[in-house]
Amino acid sequence: MRGGRALATLLVSGAAFAQTPPLTADGEPPSVVVTATSVAQPAFETPAAVDVVSGRALKEGQRQVNLSETLARVPGLNIGDRQNYAQDLQISSRGFGARSSFGVRGIRLYADGIPASMPDGSGQASHFSLSSAERVEVLRGPFSALHGNAAGGVIAIFSEEAPQGLRITPSASYGSFRTWRLGMQVAGTVGNTGYTLDASQFATDGSRDHNAARRELENARVKFRLSDATTLAVTYNRVNMPNAQDALGLTRAELAANPGQATPTALQFNTRKSTYQAQSGMVLEHAFSPQNQLRVSGYFGERKIEQYQAIPTATQAGAASPGGVIDLDRGYYGFDARWIHKGFARDGAYHLTAGVSREIQNELRRGYLNFLGTSAAPTALGVLGALRRDENNRVTNFSQFIQGEWQAWPTIKLSAGARHSAVAFNSRDNFIVTGNGDDSGATTYRATTPAAGIVWSATERLNLYATVGRGYETPTFNELAYRASGTGLNFALKPATSRHTELGLKAQIEGGTVTAALFRADTVDEIVTLTNAGGRAIFQNAGRTQRRGIELAASKLIGAGVSLSAAYTLIEATYRDGFLTCLLVPCAAPNVPVAAGNALPGVPRRSLFVEALWRAPRGNDLGNPYVALEARRVAQMFADDRNSDAAAGYTVANLRGGFEQRSGKWTISEFLRIDNIGNTRYSGSVIVNETNGRFFEPAPGRNWTLGFSAAIRFD
Repeated sequence: MRGGRALATLLVSGAAFAQTPPLTADGEPPSVVVTATSVAQPAFETPAAVDVVSGRALKEGQRQVNLSETLARVPGLNIGDRQNYAQDLQISSRGFGARSSFGVRGIRLYADGIPASMPDGSGQASHFSLSSAERVEVLRGPFSALHGNAAGGVIAIFSEEAPQGLRITPSASYGSFRTWRLGMQVAGTVGNTGYTLDASQFATDGSRDHNAARRELENARVKFRLSDATTLAVTYNRVNMPNAQDALGLTRAELAANPGQATPTALQFNTRKSTYQAQSGMVLEHAFSPQNQLRVSGYFGERKIEQYQAIPTATQAGAASPGGVIDLDRGYYGFDARWIHKGFARDGAYHLTAGVSREIQNELRRGYLNFLGTSAAPTALGVLGALRRDENNRVTNFSQFIQGEWQAWPTIKLSAGARHSAVAFNSRDNFIVTGNGDDSGATTYRATTPAAGIVWSATERLNLYATVGRGYETPTFNELAYRASGTGLNFALKPATSRHTELGLKAQIEGGTVTAALFRADTVDEIVTLTNAGGRAIFQNAGRTQRRGIELAASKLIGAGVSLSAAYTLIEATYRDGFLTCLLVPCAAPNVPVAAGNALPGVPRRSLFVEALWRAPRGNDLGNPYVALEARRVAQMFADDRNSDAAAGYTVANLRGGFEQRSGKWTISEFLRIDNIGNTRYSGSVIVNETNGRFFEPAPGRNWTLGFSAAIRFD
């Protein structure tokens, strides 16, 4: 790897810019973050790779539907917009989470300080409200371990602070594939209470056959200033996605013949998924003194999923088969209490955070046949049939943590912390019939995950840092859900543990920033796919894996209203030990070798994002126009552990532009964006280790979106 040479080049560049003012490419103050150290501080001063995507970047000229629209600008992340709302986004951070067939795993999610990940480590970002977001923070590297059951990183979204007075903002957009979105936001302040209420509806026919979806989203945040020392923030969000069609993946032959088609079995079984989630939370902060603060948070919610899969009827005929319909009903809740103390030691400021958290998830999991009649002669497919699985599952996560920072010398800041977690899984089988015995069971995973870092301020505008840490990932309920034979949870799975190291620099330059990070993560007992067919994945533990690479990012306002930004990732993610896997279903025992040195599937070795933005000076006579051209280059992604097939690398370019008019109390904006302006044919994501070879999820060709918003303020 040439990462060392690139890092040295950036060191020299950063030193050359060291004495210039710390302005960003947007002309805004440097970003402040909280995810890395639990205390708000400039991202420039943190000993971690942490990036902030501003609210302007999330909204301006964007559809405001998926995180994939804007997080491609964050190095280290790979986000595949699967164009499949039955499966959500495919997100990996430094190669962690790439194996997930649906949802997000290996990455901890937060919304306004409230966990958006379940206690078992799984999560979905479908309820993130981008239209009311003030920023998104993305943390990678060793300090992610202090957030618990996630080795890959943290993605946290924060809602806007309420404006003074009252602001009402309707918005709408329409585009290709009969895709539309309607939104309404009401925000303001009454006395000592600020509120932001946001609701939207979204629908699309999809870029492929059998790909339609509809989504209702609501997000509310109300912040009460109870006294000069006490605030209470209450949040509520709800997402409802009824009957999102699932076109499934395509084989290479199907992809070449017609990337817009659905897999034939998707039509045969009418594969689809319905999701409903509602969650409420609160965060209470009280300052006993300038040195001591208490922060208490709690939340509760429910999540319901009904998914119809493409499982052959003959496969479902076995006594131990759980059927072809998944019916999940989850209730979950948790709390977090932490004490934050600030002071001085040897004339250096420090802060110390200590606390506990407890999370509980109760799950009723049922499985049904997806046909009526007999398996040999079904009378209907894609319908709710006889009960085949019925179990009550429960997971609890109890953690204790401590973390602190100390300005030990004028140019040296030390950071350290540790978290101890016990994650307990319990399953009670209620479906006991001939040929399907009692599969009840329980297991508990425990781990202590420390992290430590040092920041050296080489100059006023150049910081260098080094961090080390240990991470772990328990299996999620989805990964425990199936055994290679029989029913019940796969309690043979062990957690994956990892060791992380990172070296980096952060330079503030006139009108921008430069950052770089060299990283390495060595994992033992990597959780890998044994089989993945018909939406049902079975997992096993492999041996050692290694992820190492470099992340580079830069932004610069070059003058005349033009700014440039870029993010580059180089990662080598490989299996250090060989192991055995399966190719056919059913598979009593793995018998196909995976060679040591193979690349982890779903992880492109290189990715590059570049954006050029022109913005007219505010107050001009042209309606404050802006135009942005963005390009993304992604290398090939292997689709399975054997590296037998891969999605080809691709380069796509997107164009967006718009106007903004301000008159009195009104602010009106319009935008047009064209994605994939070159009409490139490519697969935006792969279904890792899909046993039938249906790896590929095609991205849409050239498509457009036209939108507007109109905000009115009342004093």
